[in-house]
Amino acid sequence: MSSMNTNIKNIAIVRLSALGDIVNSAVVLQFIKQYYPDVKIDWITEAVFAPLLESHPLINAVHSIDIKQIKKEKSFSLLKQMIQNLRLLPSYDMIIDMQGLIKSAIVARVIGKNTHGFDKSSTRESLAALLYKTSSKIAYETSVVKRNCFVVGDALGFQVSDTMLLHKEAVFPVREHFKLPEEHKNIALVIGASWESKIYPKELLAAVCQGLDAQFYVIWGSEKEKEAALWLEKECANALLAPKLALDGLVSFISHMDLVIGNDTGPTHMAWAQNIASITLFGPTNERMIFETSKNIALHSPSEVDILKINKNDFSIREIAPEKIISSAKELLYGL
Repeated sequence: MSSMNTNIKNIAIVRLSALGDIVNSAVVLQFIKQYYPDVKIDWITEAVFAPLLESHPLINAVHSIDIKQIKKEKSFSLLKQMIQNLRLLPSYDMIIDMQGLIKSAIVARVIGKNTHGFDKSSTRESLAALLYKTSSKIAYETSVVKRNCFVVGDALGFQVSDTMLLHKEAVFPVREHFKLPEEHKNIALVIGASWESKIYPKELLAAVCQGLDAQFYVIWGSEKEKEAALWLEKECANALLAPKLALDGLVSFISHMDLVIGNDTGPTHMAWAQNIASITLFGPTNERMIFETSKNIALHSPSEVDILKINKNDFSIREIAPEKIISSAKELLYGL
């Protein structure tokens, strides 16, 4: 690990996507500020995720790019404009690529020369390491939260311990306040995910709702998810469709919950970020995607997961028994 550099006055973090990864990355902000209280932190991300970060009190500025749009339109002019905009950014003392992909490494390198990222053995796209001035070595199988903290700490000369993570402040500010009933525990259900095989079936979630004396709010982000949420609302007397929420509103809503139960996806990870109890359900992925604590636990299907070669056709999440989720929820909520 390098020593701290007191000459560092401004840094850029490159973490483009996806939502869950950005949620799990943003925890580094408070640790950077502990060691470099006066440093200015800029964040470069995909445009769709910018609203989550733009109001963060520890971020100086958020710069958004739209790689997805460039790919969709196959537009050289949009690509050229993106590169020009990146080159107009300030000169940074350190540019840290927390993503470790070729696209994020290119973005970091276009911004400036003082780049830091994962070495060739620590990421799925080893060619990315060729674009960094300095790099960090950490096993790819390590928890993504620990990887995020390690690459930033290694770049800036400090170390984030498990104890620091266990006693972290809430990662995001709570911007909205929701009036929720106090006579029951309030539980958010996160029913969507980026792949079908990561989704726990709504029929089994209904059994979970029916097995707990609590008020459930079903989080949704697409019309397909809304249909499933409405089905749960109809099937379960204690389930309600959550309001349509922007990203910062979703953080605030989850911050009001007693428990979040959900698939391996961004809104579920928000519970850990905000120090809210959570149960994350895993099938084709595994516990590497979270930082487990006594109140943020993982329930996994029986399948063996190779994190270096994920099988998106692994639907074993359906084998997690609702009774197991109910039991874990009672333990987290009531200590039973």
